Amino acid sequence: MTAPTIPGLENSQPLREPPQRKAKKSLKRLFLAAILVIPNIILLIVFTYRPLIDNIRLSFYNWNISSTRAAKFIGFDNYIEWATDPTSWAIVWQTIIFTFVAVAGSMVLGLGLALLLDRNLKGRNLVRSLVFAPYVISGAAIGVAFQFVFDPGYGLIQDLLGRIGIESPQFYTDPHWALFMITATYVWKNLGYTFVIYLAALQGLRKDLDEAAEIDRTPRARKFFRVTLPQLRPTTFFLSITVLLNSFQVFDIINVMTGGGPLETSTTTMVYQVYQETFVNSRAGYGAAVATIMFLAVLVITVVQVRMQDKEQ
Repeated sequence: MTAPTIPGLENSQPLREPPQRKAKKSLKRLFLAAILVIPNIILLIVFTYRPLIDNIRLSFYNWNISSTRAAKFIGFDNYIEWATDPTSWAIVWQTIIFTFVAVAGSMVLGLGLALLLDRNLKGRNLVRSLVFAPYVISGAAIGVAFQFVFDPGYGLIQDLLGRIGIESPQFYTDPHWALFMITATYVWKNLGYTFVIYLAALQGLRKDLDEAAEIDRTPRARKFFRVTLPQLRPTTFFLSITVLLNSFQVFDIINVMTGGGPLETSTTTMVYQVYQETFVNSRAGYGAAVATIMFLAVLVITVVQVRMQDKEQ
C-alpha cells in the first residue's frame, strides 16, 4: 500500500534556497570570522612573530646594547662562539636537568595530589585552594620566601635537621645543592597547575570502566595503570608540553635565589644566559643567538612530542 499523493504535486521538487541569499549568508559568515580572527592574527604578528624574526636577525650581528655604535654583521660567529665555549654546554646540561626534574616532579606530585583529593573529604576545597595558590604568586616573591627555608644559618631546613643532629647542606655555596634548591622551589610553585589539570581530568573519566574494575576486584595498582592512566594520556601530553615550555622560561626564581651562581654559572639555565649576555654583558647579538638556539630546541622537542602523540592515536 502506497501513501496517497496530492494531485498536481506528483512531480514537484523540494524548495531550494536562492543562490543570491545563499551567497549573502556565506559572505556574512566570512565577515564574522574575519572580525573574530583578524585581531588575534594582528596581535600574534606584532607581539610574537615580529619579535621572533627580529631576534633571529639580531643573532647575526655584533651589537653592544649599551653603545651608540651601529650593529656589525658577523654572520654565524655568535653561534660558533657559543658551540665552542665549554661553559655553554655546561649550561645546556643544567637546563636539561632542571627542566626534566621540574616537569617530571610537578606532574608526578600533581597527579598524586589529584588522586588523593578526588574524593569526598572534609575541607577538600580549602586544601585545593592552598595547593593551587603558589602557582598564581609571583616567582620572585616565592624565591624570597624560600631563601628563609633553605638558608643554612637560620632557615627552616637548618632548624629541622639541627633537631636530629644533622648539619644543613650549603645550598648557596655547593653547586649541586644550589641547583636542587631552585628546582625544588619551582616544583613547589608549579605543583598547583598540574594538580588542577589532573583533578579536572580525573573527574571526567568514564565511570563504567571504574565500575567494571571494581566488579572484577582489580587491585588498585593494576586499576591505576590499566584503567586510569591510559585515560589520562591526552592530559599528560598537554601538561608535558605546557610545563616543559614554562620550565624553559624560568628566570625570576633563579635571579632572586642564586643569580645564576655559585661559581658564576652553577645554576644558570639558557634563558638566564640570554639575560646575562644581553643586559649584564651588553652582548645583545650573542644573547639573541642563545635565544634562537633555545627556540629551535623547544620547537624540535614539541614537534617530536606531537608526532609521538599522533602515532599513539
